[in-house]
Amino acid sequence: MKAFEAKIQEHIAAHHLQAEHIVLEQSCHSVQEAATAVQGSADQFVKNICMIDELNRLIVAIVKGEDRASTTRVGKALDIEKPRLANEEEVIERTGYPAGGVPSFGYEALFLIDPKVTEQDYVYTGGGSPFSLIKVAVNEMLKASGGRVIRVRK
Repeated sequence: MKAFEAKIQEHIAAHHLQAEHIVLEQSCHSVQEAATAVQGSADQFVKNICMIDELNRLIVAIVKGEDRASTTRVGKALDIEKPRLANEEEVIERTGYPAGGVPSFGYEALFLIDPKVTEQDYVYTGGGSPFSLIKVAVNEMLKASGGRVIRVRK
């Protein structure tokens, strides 16, 4: 897991991102686990839902921790067939990170950020492993991902 964490730390440093990488003793695979670990509110967390479209592109829908991403909304937003969810093998292959630790930036993908995410000043996102997080300002995350703000939650 340390290699995945080092990879995102290097990306943050190389791109001069204003983000804090946090390594934890316990797993933060679920939003509730993560909120407990940093003594924060579940409202401050985002999930990165990886999808694959018919052209084999990686699409990452970024939603608040309590929300679910809609493949139907993603398809309509991009005017494509409804994408499918990526499996765990595809997630690590395409993002370079294991499921449960996928960051909201730092790899090639089409990033779609739900508007509810932008209501926060900062969020916690995957930090490269199920034992790490990144605390980042939403505007910095938007810049780092090059993502589009569009409703993707159910």
